[in-house]
Amino acid sequence: MDVLNMTALELSEKIKKREVTVEEAVKASLEQIKSVEKTVHAYVTIDEKGALKKAREIQKKIDEGELTGPLAGVPVAIKDNMCTKDMLTTCSSKILGNFVPTYTAQAVENMEAAGMIILGKTNMDEFAMGSTTETSAFGVTRNPWNPEHVPGGSSGGSCAAVAAGECFLALGSDTGGSIRQPSGFCGVTGIKPTYGTVSRYGLIAYGSSLDQIGPVARSVSDCVAALEVLASYDKKDSTSIKREDCDFTSALVDDVQGLRIGIPGDYFGEGLDTEVKAAVLKAAEILKEKGAIVEEFDLSLVDYAIPAYYTIASAEASSNLERFDGVKYGYRAKDCEGLHQMYKRSRSEGFGEEVKRRIMLGSFVLSSGYYDAYYLKALRVKAMIKQAFDRAFSSYDVILGPSAPTTAPKLGQSLSDPLKMYLGDIYTISANLAGIPGMTLPCGKDSNGLPIGLQLLGNCFEEKKIIRAAYSYECSRNYEAPEIAASEAGKVVE
Repeated sequence: MDVLNMTALELSEKIKKREVTVEEAVKASLEQIKSVEKTVHAYVTIDEKGALKKAREIQKKIDEGELTGPLAGVPVAIKDNMCTKDMLTTCSSKILGNFVPTYTAQAVENMEAAGMIILGKTNMDEFAMGSTTETSAFGVTRNPWNPEHVPGGSSGGSCAAVAAGECFLALGSDTGGSIRQPSGFCGVTGIKPTYGTVSRYGLIAYGSSLDQIGPVARSVSDCVAALEVLASYDKKDSTSIKREDCDFTSALVDDVQGLRIGIPGDYFGEGLDTEVKAAVLKAAEILKEKGAIVEEFDLSLVDYAIPAYYTIASAEASSNLERFDGVKYGYRAKDCEGLHQMYKRSRSEGFGEEVKRRIMLGSFVLSSGYYDAYYLKALRVKAMIKQAFDRAFSSYDVILGPSAPTTAPKLGQSLSDPLKMYLGDIYTISANLAGIPGMTLPCGKDSNGLPIGLQLLGNCFEEKKIIRAAYSYECSRNYEAPEIAASEAGKVVE
């Protein structure tokens, strides 16, 4: 029995039937980490001792009937911008290189309460600022499909870990596509729910009005089961929403009869790779053959999304990152003369180039004389983009398109040109500006064998519609794992 080839739901079912133990599942994951981590580098921190101890505790609770949930006993990974009590939480930055929180993020607590075991913390772009997981202070993460290519970002570590079989599920955060774009690059499935569905308490903020936590997994069913665990009202988070219906698994039906799917013509113009375009349109055709009504329409305002997003996100980042000053926690420069020099040197030495670039941009657009010209104008554009989606969803249930203009670029290509990296988010950032749910799942590979991501967007609180479309499409094809994930680790003697 090969544990690593199971989905998270299959594994939990086998554990409940006593065909596999929780400890065996954790050990299989840890062996796979040891096998591929030198190549992939998906993790910043691996808690082997803690995971094995937790496995034994969870096994006892499952055996006693205390834990009966669909994901009990499943080994998972957490993006390193979510606080975990007594475990290093770095945001992949030198400035938080020694930070050990005294509390745990609510989303992580929800997963632990459901019986999932944390294997460790995954690598990311520093403070989630990037689209390639190359801005990490702890080295780049590589795409399991081809180590010469990036895994995407900023949740590249989480997506690469799932793709490489180093965990069964992972948590990511999505500020402008940071779950959906790397999921597309790594050939896995990721969901960004409606803003406010998952508590942001304990998530180290980048852009507070845009950030949202979501799951990454190999299948739509795994992702949806994890989303049910994550979705909860939290009074500690002022943006948390009380949702009456979080029964997302009820939408896992292979039926899209009558579902209205809109394809924005704006998404299929200049800049979109021909192989990506062909794969996405083929996926649309499959859904059409299954009974969906598929039409092309004009979404408009696509060209304004990137400048509006980077203006707002950078402004919020400059405010959120003000707290990292070397005084209370984190990195502090040595041999400083006076408080101000300590502030300047700690931040200058602790932050990476991309983070400093965005802090400076954010400070500029918020400064006197430029606030109205840039920041307020960006907020108006944000409102217009939300209105454009409202109009679109009055005619369509789901919007279908690519998750990125190309497949995963080679390491170093995007980092040398920040503007090129920013343009790579063109299809994902609008969902964050509008606060709507989005999902990416694999829909094929290009001629170089790199995965292509299909993105599905829905109206606020209508995750079930995109889940229905995603599950129906997934039923038409089999999941593929990269060769690097093939390992003798995970074999359990029957």
